[in-house]
Amino acid sequence: MAINAEPQVFLFLSEILGQPIIGPEGRSMGKIMDLVVTLAEPYPIVTDALLSPTEGQKTEMFYRFPGIEEGQGQRPFKVHSVCSDDFRAPSLRDNELLLKDALLDKQIVDTHGAKVLRVNDLQFLTARQSLHLVHVDVGFRGLMRRSGLEKAVDTFLHGLFDYDLPNQFISWKFVQPISSPDLLRLKIAQDRLSRIHPADLADIIEDLDMRQRSAVFQSLDVETAAETLEETDPKIQVSLIEDMNAADASDIIEEMSLSEAADLLGDLSKEKAEGILKEMEQDMAEDVKELLTHPEEEAGGLMTSAFLHFLPAATVDKVISIIRHEAEDMDFIYYIYVVDEEERLLGMVSLRELLVATGDALLSDLMDDRVVSVHLDEDKDEIADLFTKYGLMAIPVVDGGDRIKGVILFKNLLEVVAPHLGKK
Repeated sequence: MAINAEPQVFLFLSEILGQPIIGPEGRSMGKIMDLVVTLAEPYPIVTDALLSPTEGQKTEMFYRFPGIEEGQGQRPFKVHSVCSDDFRAPSLRDNELLLKDALLDKQIVDTHGAKVLRVNDLQFLTARQSLHLVHVDVGFRGLMRRSGLEKAVDTFLHGLFDYDLPNQFISWKFVQPISSPDLLRLKIAQDRLSRIHPADLADIIEDLDMRQRSAVFQSLDVETAAETLEETDPKIQVSLIEDMNAADASDIIEEMSLSEAADLLGDLSKEKAEGILKEMEQDMAEDVKELLTHPEEEAGGLMTSAFLHFLPAATVDKVISIIRHEAEDMDFIYYIYVVDEEERLLGMVSLRELLVATGDALLSDLMDDRVVSVHLDEDKDEIADLFTKYGLMAIPVVDGGDRIKGVILFKNLLEVVAPHLGKK
């Protein structure tokens, strides 16, 4: 943080709370019960202090926080003049936060380390006579500082073990408060949470209690929510979606892969699933309903119907053009399947082979007709054996007439046969 060569003075919330603000006549205007910050990037600025009532006052008040004079690291805080405009009713404005109330002893998400931690103290830096919230203290030293034992513990550990208790700070840039659902709906929160890998975000959500879990999940944008949901434990998936209305839930489920969407809807109550299917786009709803007719541990229940297939006469240029337009909606594009007019499976071409072929080459000349496939009722153990034997990334599923119905991805199989290696 640039501070234009000012002397750096760090203060902790635990050192500020309980301190009086001394007015120009040397009398206490009240003790600091909490600090108000404006949530600005990259570091929030302290704007007001919540003061305890003094003689003649009946209620707490917000008081404009006095500027920190150069070199003023000591307390109490002193002001040279006071006017009525410096006071206001203790009501938070948009984008304001009471630090002790919202953060101290509360859980936060460390978006850099992708974990949930407890706040033990807050550190501020003085810059341009203002206090900026720069770090969250999540370490044991923070607890000792608040209890007044920091120096005693330091003396004991250093003298007996030659050990210095480390600071455990997290930069505010990587902190997401989760104590209030309102905080999770801020753009700051959405930006920070969306930068976490979906698998890590799923771990974070699973570590929270039910109320916080739902609040964090519902604060995510639709795409991030869908990616995170696919990485989350199935039981928690159900609880998250059951808490949402059908319209919002359908928006998220439409962004999931077809196989994952079908698995989730199959675990929901019948009433909830039917409500969501009615809100979904008709084409996807029909595809999901088709997948739901098959047992989960057979090929039909493991497959996705979002894959690409073409006639043998299609050229490489045409196929690549279609891939560019449709890849975003596909669950799998590493293999391109070749079918006849009746959608009977004839062969396959890998994406690598497409990229190195000439643009006018035909799929019929490139395809490998030695395709390993399974039928709709094939058992998961047999399918696993085929993946192991042939080293494939996906296996097509055909019906009794060899018409291709879907594709099983290795990831989806892994979640069934070895859930500890796939989704938890």
